[in-house]
Amino acid sequence: MQNAATVHSIIKSDHLARSAGTTNKGHVSIDAVSLSFGKGKEEFTAVEATSLEIKPGEFVCILGPSGCGKSSLLNCVAGYVKPASGAIRVDGQSVTGPSSDRGMVFQQYSLFPWKTIRENVAFGPRMANASKASASATANTFLALVGLSKFANKYPGELSGGMQQRVGIARALANYPSVLLMDEPFGALDAQTRTMMQNSLLEIWSEFKTTVMFVTHDVDEAIFLADRVVIMSASPGRVIADLSVELPRPRTADMVTDDVFVHLKRECLNTIRAESMKVFSEQTD
Repeated sequence: MQNAATVHSIIKSDHLARSAGTTNKGHVSIDAVSLSFGKGKEEFTAVEATSLEIKPGEFVCILGPSGCGKSSLLNCVAGYVKPASGAIRVDGQSVTGPSSDRGMVFQQYSLFPWKTIRENVAFGPRMANASKASASATANTFLALVGLSKFANKYPGELSGGMQQRVGIARALANYPSVLLMDEPFGALDAQTRTMMQNSLLEIWSEFKTTVMFVTHDVDEAIFLADRVVIMSASPGRVIADLSVELPRPRTADMVTDDVFVHLKRECLNTIRAESMKVFSEQTD
């Protein structure tokens, strides 16, 4: 990843100047959303009457036991699935389907294997009717931002997992979204690469101030990254805790031993453990 000075100079380029003034965008409103799958006896409620407000530029991490509907809620915000009830709005506009104002980064890298790295990042702008030259220029800018300029003509299979996920982040940002949705993006990475990616993401976020909704199972990761940590209950998922992370930025590795970090981690673990035990008890009754 580029150092901070290099990243800053890239962001001052003409391409990134288009994102100026977007700090007031990215307000996410989730109002009493419920989501079900299947029909009749097979119907399963994944999310139930869940409400959440996220202010522009906030970094919010979502925790909860497995199967609690974290990813399902994220997919609702992305517009990939439609809630059974309730409403989701981004900057006052109802979410009715996918849109370029919401970028998505998945746990699996989801890159087109037959396209070069540059072509993968340029895909979004091209779909938004940018010219080939403009889309390529945008791709070059964002590849420089994530430190992959020299790999622009490589294919995904030639890159490591961490590098592919950096491409995924560049691709999600290439349409200048007001909201970045991240579904366990670092879950498949080794510990060292994961730490590097967390720091790199915060470096990029500090420049863009894009609203981030980040789903994870890792409590340490959530506290290290977020302004707020939201915890969902066992299925059907609903918000049961909304905790402010009172740690200064920029975040540093030694903060994991800070009293604030340790206290918040204990609170998160106790809440999640209690919900997980509910599931276990129901399954054994």
